[in-house]
Amino acid sequence: QVQLVESGGGLVQAGGSLRLSCVASGRSVSRDVMGWFRQAPGKEREFVGAIGWSADNTEYAESVKGRFTISRDNTGNTVYLQMNTLKPEDTAVYYCAIKIVAGSWANPQVFGSWGQGTQVTVSS
Repeated sequence: QVQLVESGGGLVQAGGSLRLSCVASGRSVSRDVMGWFRQAPGKEREFVGAIGWSADNTEYAESVKGRFTISRDNTGNTVYLQMNTLKPEDTAVYYCAIKIVAGSWANPQVFGSWGQGTQVTVSS
């Protein structure tokens, strides 16, 4: 059983940066696709980005492309989400998860072992 714990959220002004971390425990996830999703109040959970086992194998939502970068550490068990040029519309709870079944990386239903989330609030 894998547990995921996100951290690094907080309050930041528009234009600022944050780096979120997702630490996996229980087993190695170095060969798993890891995804980041976010959910704002009253909205559905939406895809932010994901990374495959290879560091250059990434996908991003159009809304964050060029501003957010996903990476993983040498062990592969910590995944990061570097968020730059933050906007108020990026305000949400951010979650990481492991891809567990076949399907689009952008589909939250193919991911599991969700973490508890970390709140990101961007003030204007």
